[in-house]
Amino acid sequence: MIAALAGTLVAKSPQSVILDVQGVGYEVFTSLQTYYRLPELKQAVRLHTYTHVREDALSLYGFLSSEEKSAFLLLISVSGVGPRLGLAVLSGLTVAELASAIRTGDAKRLSSVPGIGQKTAARLILELQSKITAIAPETTDNGASPAASSTMDDALSALVNLGYQGAAAKETLKLIERSRPGEELTVEDLLREALRRLSK
Repeated sequence: MIAALAGTLVAKSPQSVILDVQGVGYEVFTSLQTYYRLPELKQAVRLHTYTHVREDALSLYGFLSSEEKSAFLLLISVSGVGPRLGLAVLSGLTVAELASAIRTGDAKRLSSVPGIGQKTAARLILELQSKITAIAPETTDNGASPAASSTMDDALSALVNLGYQGAAAKETLKLIERSRPGEELTVEDLLREALRRLSK
């Protein structure tokens, strides 16, 4: 099993990347979490990988952080959740958000991910509630204060209701937060800046 790959990033898309490892190009499927954090092309990158073997294919799934890979492995250990669906979950939720939803039994949040219905959400909560703390200790999402987390959630919900993709909207909000450290941003502040950035 290929557990990690280090090489030069030669191509990337929201679905997969190609890494040149000593002259061999490996296609690796990634989540949007990893995609948004990748360096520019021709830069060195190291991915934690999972090798999925079927009778008719061998596929690689890669993650920039070991925590995301651990979350992925937990997800695909649940009956009915394959690698593609596991990636979809990690494209829609960060590891901390996934852990929070499972820990609090928030089936609605889990089922907001395309491909996750109420039954699968309930199964994820049932099977992973006792295991999730191992990869994501209990905090508010991203270690933020409850108030800040609530503001971000409200802004994200508003952007999604306006028709923006959840993952893109979430990443934009995080970039805004990082660009203005220490500021107590309101939902209106976040929306104004996010709409300006997303309209470019």
